[in-house]
Amino acid sequence: MSRIALVDDDRNILTSVSMTLEAEGFEVETYNDGQSALDAFGKQLPDLGVFDIKMPRMDGMDLLQRLRQRSSVPVIFLTSKDDEIDEVLGLRMGADDYVRKPFSQRLLVERIRAILRRQEAIASDETDTPEDTQVMVRGELSMDPLRHAVKWKGRDVTLTVTEFLLLQALAQRPGFVKSRDQLMDVAYDDQVYVDDRTIDSHIKRLRKKMRAADPEFTAIETLYGIGYRYNEE
Repeated sequence: MSRIALVDDDRNILTSVSMTLEAEGFEVETYNDGQSALDAFGKQLPDLGVFDIKMPRMDGMDLLQRLRQRSSVPVIFLTSKDDEIDEVLGLRMGADDYVRKPFSQRLLVERIRAILRRQEAIASDETDTPEDTQVMVRGELSMDPLRHAVKWKGRDVTLTVTEFLLLQALAQRPGFVKSRDQLMDVAYDDQVYVDDRTIDSHIKRLRKKMRAADPEFTAIETLYGIGYRYNEE
């Protein structure tokens, strides 16, 4: 049973999300500010943390910075719609993903499961290196699934778990079209409903991050009404 640390100053979120996570088989510890969570982490670390960014006493960003001094425990940020700068900073500091408020609790559960699966793959890599965990190189793109590392023309690109999965799915077969439905299956559990616009938003943010590394990045092509494909450069 994986232990999840849920840190948020909104008691309604603490109550509702902890109930959902416990129903999914997780053990949950809740904290209403970063300092109390950090104090508890000194005694026992969780398997994964879900931190709100804006909190009293110690916010999520400070909590992540303190945590990274002693541990690489995966962390998901809860952010508001206007926190894009905080999202980028958080990912660079070592957060693994973010979920925007208001959020679907089912989506949060799936992001948690995806990150924990990745942690298990890293732990088992000492004895086995299956094909889907090997470093993939496509032209100027390099992707290391076990380390969740992406490079474009030698430059590091920081992606969320969802963005990584989408890019990986597209780049695995350059030139082949992936429909939005196929990409939904890659990024989300089949029990989770998301519409086309969700995938489009992820692709938009993915392109933005790739173009920050290379303004001339054009490897992800949109085929209107059909889907997306990766063109090897």
